[in-house]
Amino acid sequence: MKASNAIVPGSLGAVAKQTGQSLAQTFLSCDVVVLVDTSGSMGSQDSQNGRSRYDQACIELANLQECMPGKIGVIAFSSSTMFCPNGKPYNFQGGTNLEGALKFAKVADVPGAMKFIVISDGQPDDGEAALRVATTYHNKIDVIYCGPEAYPTGRDFLTRLAKASGGQTITADKAKDLASSVQKLLATA
Repeated sequence: MKASNAIVPGSLGAVAKQTGQSLAQTFLSCDVVVLVDTSGSMGSQDSQNGRSRYDQACIELANLQECMPGKIGVIAFSSSTMFCPNGKPYNFQGGTNLEGALKFAKVADVPGAMKFIVISDGQPDDGEAALRVATTYHNKIDVIYCGPEAYPTGRDFLTRLAKASGGQTITADKAKDLASSVQKLLATA
């Protein structure tokens, strides 16, 4: 599996390079960890200007990282999970192992340290297992649903996920409003 070498301006990797700090040091300054669903369904080309949900999510995350340099950690998940210090979620195009992603991110779940936001368009492989992991979080898990209105089961599950940890749910129209949605969630922290 090969990740992109491009570094998004404002990403943890970019800030580490600019400041000479390690990635671990820059990660300590994060305000939010964004877990981005990069499953096959995120390839649906129903976003702004015919882009895929994944491509639109990458554009929105890049804009957000540029506005908030060094404050956003990015984790991509599908069948596998990967920390993406370059700021661009790796496009796995597999299943939706949200349980695994939440377990992966749990190491950063220090009480009061940061916020967690899940961006997804639908049902995980094992929703009940993901909910069990969410209830173990000290911090809230907010969710941004970026799927079609015609697919309410995905949105309904994500609402349950947010409630399991005391978080909020926001709908971003097929990923085109992700940056403003994340900013709304951060403003209510």
